[in-house]
Amino acid sequence: MSRLQQLKRQLKPGEVYRRTELANWSKSVDRHLDELVQEGTLQKLSQGLYYYPKESAFGKTPPDENMLVESFLKDHRFLLTTPNIYNSLGVGTTQLYNERTVYNHKRHGEFKLGNKTFQFKIKPHFPKKITPEFLLVDLVNNLESLAEDSSEVLKKVADKVEVMDKKKLKHSVVEYGSVKAKKLFAPLLQL
Repeated sequence: MSRLQQLKRQLKPGEVYRRTELANWSKSVDRHLDELVQEGTLQKLSQGLYYYPKESAFGKTPPDENMLVESFLKDHRFLLTTPNIYNSLGVGTTQLYNERTVYNHKRHGEFKLGNKTFQFKIKPHFPKKITPEFLLVDLVNNLESLAEDSSEVLKKVADKVEVMDKKKLKHSVVEYGSVKAKKLFAPLLQL
């Protein structure tokens, strides 16, 4: 069996691989990667990042975003979100955005991974999972970057505070709120 075949046997459909991982199974990793990309076994997502596509009834599936970001960062500590999720709060946001934000501890900037663009933001603190309280604070933190009427949204944010768990919301404001967000929430929560 050739070295290329041995490398292929290590690959699993639906997985994202870094070049350094694949170097464990090949002494000529760059040549083998070129061959695997040429034959369509692997897709190059970015420098040093590859995906082995899964086949479905509709063709090749894209990589799972969480798996993709985890491989890119070489870290599982991140929070993947999108401004579209603000629409679930019911505070007047209705726009749809084609962007993804990744809160993390390592990378900052815009990166294209495969055919998707991610905005990486270094944050000292972020929750492991998105909660409605975090989402409301994050909305206020990012309000200027949204294509919404800020004054209308802020009026509805004040109404939303009244029906949310105040203890959890206070915690989210203290942990994740920007200076501006803390000033906005202070009279609403008696901070």
